[in-house]
Amino acid sequence: MTTTQPTTAPRGERPASRGVRAVAVLAVALLAALVLRSFVVQTFSIPSDSMSPALEPGQRVLVWRVGAGDVRRGDVVVFDGTGTFVDAPPPPRGLARAGAAVGSALGWHPGESDFVKRVVGLPGERVACCDAQGRLTVDGRPLEEPYVHPGDAASDVRFDVEVPPGRLWVMGDHRAESVDSRSHLGSPGGGTVALEDVVGRVVAISWPPTDLGAVSREEEQ
Repeated sequence: MTTTQPTTAPRGERPASRGVRAVAVLAVALLAALVLRSFVVQTFSIPSDSMSPALEPGQRVLVWRVGAGDVRRGDVVVFDGTGTFVDAPPPPRGLARAGAAVGSALGWHPGESDFVKRVVGLPGERVACCDAQGRLTVDGRPLEEPYVHPGDAASDVRFDVEVPPGRLWVMGDHRAESVDSRSHLGSPGGGTVALEDVVGRVVAISWPPTDLGAVSREEEQ
């Protein structure tokens, strides 16, 4: 009498097992991205010479996430200028909205406009241009700015601004070429940027290899 042996499954993973593993790998990758986002937010490409000589066009910088209480005068920060430096785009819909939600979870923000500038005025401070020696003043005290592009004045635009609570006054180092808080005095916030819109602090130049190096914090004055 002939007996029929049970059919054995072919060696290797079944499609269902491979699918479960792929989902698990994706979940781990997403979790790692979320954890990483709490420390290193992103790299950012420098688009212009507004921060020269500290940062030059084409360089990529490493941006470290900071809390509102960690921002100091002299820090070089990346911030979202939507609604202050540029007009707010219409809210995304459908698949674009879903993509934006996923992108936000991973630390990048489709459709938003990021800028890099140096923090000059902190919440509640009065920032003005200029004193008799051509220096910016903060609460009446002259501000020494060794980072300003050689040959540039502290500012060719006169202003006298009290920075509202929860906001910052920001300027580029290449004052003659920078579109910054001075250029948006008539915009919402009077040219100031909300602390909550700060993406992070620039801590290093990551590209090109010849320019690798840390971006130090200027001592608060």
